[in-house]
Amino acid sequence: MTKKRKGKDMNLYYMNYGQAQKEIRSEELKRKKEKEREKRIKQNKATKENDFDFNTETVIEMTNKNKIRKEQEQRKRFTQEERKRKKRKKRIQFFVKIFLLLGIIIGGVTFAMISPIFSIKEIQVLNNEKVSSETIISLSELKTEENIFRFQASKVMSKIKENAYIENVKVHRKIPDIVQIEVIEREHNYSVDYLGKYAYINTQGYILEIAQDNKQKIVLQGIQSPEEQVVVGNRLNYEDLEKLEDVIKIMNAAKEYKLDNKITTIDIHDKNEYSIYLEEEGKKAFLGNHTNLSNKMLYVNAIIEEERGKSGEIFANGDLNHKFRVYFRESLNV
Repeated sequence: MTKKRKGKDMNLYYMNYGQAQKEIRSEELKRKKEKEREKRIKQNKATKENDFDFNTETVIEMTNKNKIRKEQEQRKRFTQEERKRKKRKKRIQFFVKIFLLLGIIIGGVTFAMISPIFSIKEIQVLNNEKVSSETIISLSELKTEENIFRFQASKVMSKIKENAYIENVKVHRKIPDIVQIEVIEREHNYSVDYLGKYAYINTQGYILEIAQDNKQKIVLQGIQSPEEQVVVGNRLNYEDLEKLEDVIKIMNAAKEYKLDNKITTIDIHDKNEYSIYLEEEGKKAFLGNHTNLSNKMLYVNAIIEEERGKSGEIFANGDLNHKFRVYFRESLNV
C-alpha cells in the first residue's frame, strides 16, 4: 500500500468516526428528550393530567379557563336569578301580609260598627258649672244606643263650642260604651251696661250672655261696640278690648288695697278719664288714664279711711309726679 493510499484511508476513517460520533450524540439527545418526555408524562399522571405535549396542554389550559369563565358566568346568572326570585317571593309575601292585615282591619271595623257591644250606654260631662250637662249633651247631638264609632269628635266639639261659655272641649271614647265630654268654661267677670240690659263678658271680651240683671258683677259703662256687634259669642270691638286691658290693671291695683270687692261700676267711656264707683262707701273716684294706678289707688284708699261715712268724689286724676295732690269733695246732697 502506497503512502498516498494510506492517507486516503485515514481520511475516510476520520470521516466515518465523526459521522459515528454525530449519530451517537443524536441518539443520546433523542434518549434525553425521550427521558424528559417520560418524566413529563409521569408528572402529568401524578397530577391526573392527560398525556399531551406542551402545545396540547396549552390548548387544554385555555379550554379550562374558558370553561371556568363560563361556569362563573352561569353561577352569576343563577345568583342574579335567585335574587330576583327571592325578591319576587318577598314582594308577594309582603302584599299577602298587607291584604291579610287589611282584611283583619276591615273585619274589625265592620264588627265594631255593627256590634251592639259598642252602643253608647252613658254620656258623661266633666268640669261644667255654668252650662248644664243636659245643654251640653243636647248641643253634642249624641244619643244613647248610637254606635260609639259612628260620630266625628271634631264635629261634636264644634257644636258644643257654639255655646259662648264653652272655651274648649274634648271628647273621649271609653270603650266599649261610654262617651266623656270634658269642657273648659269661660268665666263671667264683668257685666256691660247696654240698652237697659247686661251683657256678661269675660276678661277676653267675649260676650257670654245677655241678661236682665248683673248677678252682682262689676258693671262696665260707656262701651263703644255697636249694637249689632253685642251678640252672644262675639267679642267687643278693638277699642273696647284695649280699655278692657286697662280695667284689668285698675282691678289689680285695687286688689292691693282690698278695694276690688267694693267697686261696683267702672266708667270706660273716656280712656283718659277712667272712674270707679264704690257703692258701699258712697264714693266715686276719678283716676285719669291707666298710668300710676298703684299710687292713685293708695291715695283713694287713704281718703276712704279718712272720710268714712261721707259720700262724695275723690280726684286722683292728676299727675302725681308733678306735685298733684289727691283730694276729696263731699257731696252736698242729703
